[in-house]
Order: sequence, then C-alpha cells, then structure tokens
Amino acid sequence: MSSSANTSLLDFEFPYPSQRMPALGRNAVASSHALATQAALDVLQRGGNAIDAALAGAAVLTVVEPTMNGIGGDLFALVWDGKELHGLNASGRAPHAWNKERFSGRKRMPSLGWDSVTVPGGVSGWVALSERFASRSLEETFATAIGYARDGYAVTPRVAALWAEAPERFGKFAEFSRVFLPNDRAPAAGSWMTFPDAAETLSEIAASRGASFYAGRLARAIADAAKADGGALTLDDLGAHRADWVKPLSVEYAGVRLHELPPNGQGLASLLALSILAELDLGRHPPDGADSVHLQVEAMKLAFAQCERHVADPDSMRVTVEELLDPKTVQKLAALIRMDRAADVDRLPPADHGTVYIATGDAGGRMVSLIQSNYLGFGSGVVVPNTGISLQNRGLGFRLEPDHPSCVAGGKRPYHTIMPGFVTVNGDAAMSFGVIGGHMQPQGHVQLVVRNFLYGQNPQTACDAPRWYVSEERELGLEPAIEPTVGVELARRGHRLLSSPSTRLFGGAQAVRRMARGYCAASDPRKDGQAAAA
Repeated sequence: MSSSANTSLLDFEFPYPSQRMPALGRNAVASSHALATQAALDVLQRGGNAIDAALAGAAVLTVVEPTMNGIGGDLFALVWDGKELHGLNASGRAPHAWNKERFSGRKRMPSLGWDSVTVPGGVSGWVALSERFASRSLEETFATAIGYARDGYAVTPRVAALWAEAPERFGKFAEFSRVFLPNDRAPAAGSWMTFPDAAETLSEIAASRGASFYAGRLARAIADAAKADGGALTLDDLGAHRADWVKPLSVEYAGVRLHELPPNGQGLASLLALSILAELDLGRHPPDGADSVHLQVEAMKLAFAQCERHVADPDSMRVTVEELLDPKTVQKLAALIRMDRAADVDRLPPADHGTVYIATGDAGGRMVSLIQSNYLGFGSGVVVPNTGISLQNRGLGFRLEPDHPSCVAGGKRPYHTIMPGFVTVNGDAAMSFGVIGGHMQPQGHVQLVVRNFLYGQNPQTACDAPRWYVSEERELGLEPAIEPTVGVELARRGHRLLSSPSTRLFGGAQAVRRMARGYCAASDPRKDGQAAAA
C-alpha cells in the first residue's frame, strides 16, 4: 500500500470489530478513563487550553485509576505550543544514599517497599506544565479531581479487574489496605470509592504550586514515613528534585516525523525500530499479513536489544543516541533481518501494567501528549500515611550489574518505560498519541505510526486493529482477531507464539490526530477510556 502522510483527509473505513467511533471537533481529548476525558473537555469548553485540559485529566486519573498511577508517580510529556514541540522529563532520581552495596545479594532490584521508591516526579511535571503553558490555575484545573476524591466515583470494570489483584500483592501494607482495600477487599465494578486524604493533598499541591510536596508539609510526611520504615528517601532528596525540559528526539518515517523523549526513557526503541523498517519497504506488504508482522517484530526485537544494552540516565550512557540512530548502524541492523527466519536477540525489558495516558488538542492549535505512571500497578505498595500518596516503584528500572550503564546509584534516574508520542508533518503538528503497557509502549508506537501513516488508517481503526506483542522472554503474542494462517506462517519462520495471550498484554492506545480543520480523537476499546470532541 502507498504511504498516507497527508493529514487533511482521513480514510474512515472501519474493517476491524469495535464498539467505538472516533470523535471529531475543534477541541479533542482521548484518555484511558471517561471521567478524565470529560474533565479535560470541560476545561476546553470553558476556555482553557490543551495544557489546562491535560492537567485536569491527569489529576482525575490519579483518583479514578489508582491501579495504574497516583500522586506519587512519574510523568513525561510532549507539548506542541502551536509553533514548536517541547519535551518534559518529570521522572525522579534515586535517593542519594542508594548504591549497589545496599542491594548486594540480590539478582534484581526490589519491586515492593521503600527500597523500590525513587523521588516521585509527577507533581513537579504538573507544576512545570502549568507554569510554562497553562492559562488556568492549578486550583481550577484540579477542581474536578478533588471533587471525585472527596465525593466519590463509580469504579469501572477494567479498573476493578486490576484492583482485584491488589489484596494478594499489597495486603501486607497497612496504609495501602486502609486507603485502597475497604473492608479488606478490592472494590467491585460499580462500587463507589472516595479518597478524602487525596482530596486534601491535591488541594494542598494546587495551592502551594507543588512546594508542599517537595519542601513543605507533604515532603516532611514522605520523608518521615521513609525514615520510620527504614527507607533511604530524605527531605534533601525531595528538595533537590527538578523536572527537566528536554529536546525531543525524532526520525522520519513514511513521510512524517515521529518524536520521542530522549533517555532515560525508552522512546529510542520506537525511533530505532522505525528507522530499521524504513530500510525494508514494509509498505508493499498488506498490514495484517505475516510478512508485515514479521518485519515489524524483527525490527522491534533489534531495537529493544540496543536499548536494553545502552539506555540509562543520559549522564551514564556510554553510547550516544546519535550513534545508535546513525544511518550506518541502522543499515547494519536492517541487514540482519531475514524474511524466512525469526532472529534470537537479547532478553527484553520487564513488563509493567501501571500507566495512564491523555492526549489533548485545542482550537488554537496547541496539543499535549502526557503519560504518568506508578510502574507496577499501584507501585511500591507504600502509601504515605494520611495523604493518599501512593508511591511508584521505579527503582526496579535500575540494574545491579556494576558494568551496566543503568547500575543503581544515588541521584541517578532509572531506565524508564513510559513514553508519550508525537508526530509532525512538514514541521507542523499531526498527532498526539500514546500506548500504555510497559515495554508494549514502543511496540504500540510503531504499530500506530505504521497503521496511521504508512497504511493510511484513521486513528480509531489503528486503535481497533489487532496487535502483536513481543514478550520479555522473546515470545510473540498475537491477538485472536489476527487471521490464524498468519500465526501458522510466523511459527513456521521460527517465532515462538504465546498460547492464549491476555488482552492486557496488548496495551491501550489513545490518539488525537489533526485534520485540515479540527481533530479526530480515538480511544482504545481494550480500556475503559473515551475519546470526546466539541
């Protein structure tokens, strides 16, 4: 099929089973939860901009999807201000007392408790976005989230399914159980939940513009809780934190340019995979056929192997991103791919299922791609007493091999899975998008870019389409809607197929794509999300 980089006219064919239609309008939002989408759209309809809307939705997501993110998580964002793209890295660093000796005797970093908690950076991301681009105060943009936390909301089905796993994993944490497991049970779908502590905390963050969280009462509560439980996180660690504005990385593919944030995130994996695919003439193969899937999977595996080996806190990387994306390097990698045989590559990064995403676009041309996460579900299991702050477990992204660039060290950022995506065409904004789901994220970015801009599918069709997934054990998952003969052929080429892979593995996409006038917003049917426009 021919390339379809033209964003003025979209193909509104819907060949895949779906219960959703895209939303079209001058303002648009797509997120992983309907209440967050509605809060963001309400801000837009009341005159706020895309950044105000993203902040409103992000705050709501910490309340209504606590299984995936929280006030104590991390955040990354890409912001189109109407003229250029800006990147924000609001991930936290390790406590300064951390070193590899603290974790001696372990094969990998802990996933629970204070020794998995790095400085939570999400709040600093909200503040940085607000101070640079917002037209409304945090008090105004957080009002809906505070209302849901104080007065309650009904738990949605897919969120309830994830919540049901919490008692076994987190039940030993007393404050977690008090806040998230009323009557020692996870709430069922339709249950009414309130978080009065979180309502007060969000109000305090808004009123202090984040100062309380990093240097005031909330910071002291976090540091005191860490000290009481033997954690290393201190008031000094919190006070030293900063969110960083960074220059996005990008590559051209199918007539468009994909932008990702630089390390310590894994966006480089998508850029490298698409660069490899640009050498392979993918467009001559049908989008749902074995040849197309095979080439995408092989490119993704090679990209993951490079990132697994080299990506870390940028101050610790020994190979530059320019070297990794160098055309000669890309051509050598592409030459390794065979059409008749699946390659065996290094182990992939671990999976996670603790991320939420929101895309926004306003009538003035501003767009936001924002993602935030607690990493593994609720995160570390640590909830700071009487605050509702559930803390992430991003320390798990560090390595313990002393010769690895991502070896744990104080003040260092870990390898990070969350990644917002953004596409431009001829220097102008084209699509804000993201796909949640750990190392599914770069795989999802590749699939959405390929379907939107190489195969010419509209954003909702690209969200609906069946996906492939490369597991951390290098096994290949195929969604059931993929033609069975495709799986048979891929197995013949040496791909090890996952038996009955869970729907959860294939992530959840959200996208807002710019049209000649207005936007087309799409939301993944695999999640409880919603696309809306006005």
